[in-house]
Amino acid sequence: MSDRPVVPNRPVAPNRTATFADRLVAAMDRHGPLAVGIDPHPGLLRAWGLGDDSGGLRTFALGVVQALGGRVAAFKPQSALFERHGAAGVGVLEEVIFAARQAGTLVIVDAKRGDIGSTMTGYADAYLRDGSPLAADAVTLSPYLGFGSLEPAFEAARPDRGVFVLALTSNPEGAAVQHAVDSRGRSVAAAIAEAASQVNAENLGECGLGPVGLVVAATVGDAPGRLGLDLSAVRGLFLAPGVGAQGAGPAELATVFGAARGAVLAASSRAVLAAGPDPQALVAAAARAAGQTRSALRS
Repeated sequence: MSDRPVVPNRPVAPNRTATFADRLVAAMDRHGPLAVGIDPHPGLLRAWGLGDDSGGLRTFALGVVQALGGRVAAFKPQSALFERHGAAGVGVLEEVIFAARQAGTLVIVDAKRGDIGSTMTGYADAYLRDGSPLAADAVTLSPYLGFGSLEPAFEAARPDRGVFVLALTSNPEGAAVQHAVDSRGRSVAAAIAEAASQVNAENLGECGLGPVGLVVAATVGDAPGRLGLDLSAVRGLFLAPGVGAQGAGPAELATVFGAARGAVLAASSRAVLAAGPDPQALVAAAARAAGQTRSALRS
């Protein structure tokens, strides 16, 4: 791999002719409903024979893109694992976004940003507006300063980028907030789903889905039903960690997503990345994960 940066001096806006939801659904149909996480954990860097530094990070991340670009529905780089290497790490994330775009693969930056006012506008500018070297096809967001605080990101996403808002996560601590109910007995998670549905209703693509997706872990069991979430009514996509090797099979997916299973994009990182650094092994692992996920979601 060349040491010459692949990021252009001036960020180039992607050539987009359809909504984010339309483009992602088409990619899922073509390659399988799988987003490959680019999660450069120190242990994975070591397993690839790389140093836990910006050079190892760059070799790792761009190696994944070079092997799988054009072969998977989406990449999901974990922003924090790039940021831990400082400015050089953020520069590598910029390279990853650009290289994936050149390969024709959608990018969802897993940043989980959420703030208010001008700060949220700054995050929206960074991850969603043309001209930013960090601008991806979508970004993950946290709604826990109020769903309405995310409006700058919704505005920046329209019409052809998207967001995935945290709704039901698998970490035990998340339930204390997400399962909590208001004075009317409505859960926080249900309120987030309803608010996403309202934004999507005014911005539907040809596929019938809007730009606001939800992060719903595939391992949360019957939580959506117990908490009053109507996932089909969201009319958005679902980014779902926990499918396949991480524990959720056909029965679990049916329980969590029900009739909305066709809108699920499974996220997998270590199950695929552990096959590297050999490019062909990565391709085989990604194809296997995509096939298993497609089968599980259609069972």
